[in-house]
Amino acid sequence: MSFLIYDIIFLSIFLVFFSVFLYTRKHNLKREGLLFLYRTRWGIKLINYIGKKYRKTLSVLSYVSIASGYLLMAGVLYLIYNVLKIYIFSPAIVRAIKVPPIIPLVPYLPQVFQLEFLPPFYFTYWIVIIAIIAITHEMAHGILMRRYDVKIKSTGFAFFPYFFPIFPAAFVEQDEKSMNKSTKFKQLSILSAGTFANVITAVLFLIILFGFFSLAFSPAGVVFDSYATSTIAVSGISMINGVALSNNSYQNIANNANEAGFSEIIAGNQTYLATKDMLESQADNEGDIVVYNDAPAIRVNLSSIITEVNGAPIDSIEKLQEELGKYSPKENITIKTKTDDGFVETKLTLGENPGRPGAAWVGIGFYSRGAQGVVGKIITRLTFKDPNVYYAPKADGISIFFYNLLWWVVIISISVALINMLPVGIFDGGRFFYLTVLGITGSEKFAKRAFAFTTWFFLLLLLALMVFWFVAW
Repeated sequence: MSFLIYDIIFLSIFLVFFSVFLYTRKHNLKREGLLFLYRTRWGIKLINYIGKKYRKTLSVLSYVSIASGYLLMAGVLYLIYNVLKIYIFSPAIVRAIKVPPIIPLVPYLPQVFQLEFLPPFYFTYWIVIIAIIAITHEMAHGILMRRYDVKIKSTGFAFFPYFFPIFPAAFVEQDEKSMNKSTKFKQLSILSAGTFANVITAVLFLIILFGFFSLAFSPAGVVFDSYATSTIAVSGISMINGVALSNNSYQNIANNANEAGFSEIIAGNQTYLATKDMLESQADNEGDIVVYNDAPAIRVNLSSIITEVNGAPIDSIEKLQEELGKYSPKENITIKTKTDDGFVETKLTLGENPGRPGAAWVGIGFYSRGAQGVVGKIITRLTFKDPNVYYAPKADGISIFFYNLLWWVVIISISVALINMLPVGIFDGGRFFYLTVLGITGSEKFAKRAFAFTTWFFLLLLLALMVFWFVAW
């Protein structure tokens, strides 16, 4: 039985338990707008203890928290700018991603939309991550409230029953009069504390993820991205699928291509391979097209994870090159690959590397996966996995389950930190932005107008993203 079945059973049990829990304690339940709030006094003693005992440490951390708030606000604005560019100028990417830009991350979202670039997201993951992120976020708010003597009215959790009937957030409710009497610095500290806690959570779990990955996985194969390719001139193509060409044009080449499978292309006494989709996608190229080399790997349809060469384990590109270097062109070897159905052994005859005469060649390619831009470079430095190495789990399903859980904690912690610093009224960043403008201008009227403008601006921007998504589809 797959884990998905157990997860759905757990979801059903939790829904029943949660419904009974709320019904028997409905006197604590209050509706405010679209949300239902369940007010309690949970955690207030711990909040008071930390807020009073570590006053000096919290005072120093307040400066760091506020600075992180501004950095996160700048980060989410930069992120939205890049997302907007993609939705306007790259509709093909939007169609590939499939998911609308405004949709919360709920259980099974990657599975439903078949987002293969994301690991599965189960309800078990969701409920654990909500507990970790929401509680630390709101506890941080509460601790800074206690540090700066802002009264706390209650704690609890909130949920939106019309979309997904499980609580999506915790809260610490402050006394608004007490909050407004505090200095701008104190309010900024309190407002940024939640997102600062999310950043700390992300860093902590990234360290845990690194340690867990090192212990639970080991290199066990090489992942190649494509078969070897070459760029050839359209004018140099003399034949396709045995048909001699007199008119070398993209349309003529595409018309003579096989509807399915590969077509053989002759150019300069060399044989190349290409699919019809591959050729048609390059119709706008200026005289050149990219085609596959007629190499051993593509001829035997070699799968993308190589684990052994003639019985020798392969755990890196360097090891693969070392093993292939032991053989000569036209020698027969057996390559073991990993597929979704298990391991497959494939016999092939090595070719000759066109760039290195006399060297044996399989004919596989590796894309450069280095991320671009400032954010991309930071992510690249934080990545501890080689993208071209297959890592085998030592405990199979258990290793993968906990790795994906930790990975999601890190990603969602960063996402929550960024989204919460968006200068929009419903988020911490809204009031944070208002207090910043008020501190700079000294004009409450101007600050309120700036606050209202940014709120409506970003709401309309999100609406525009939905329109671009709809048009792209």
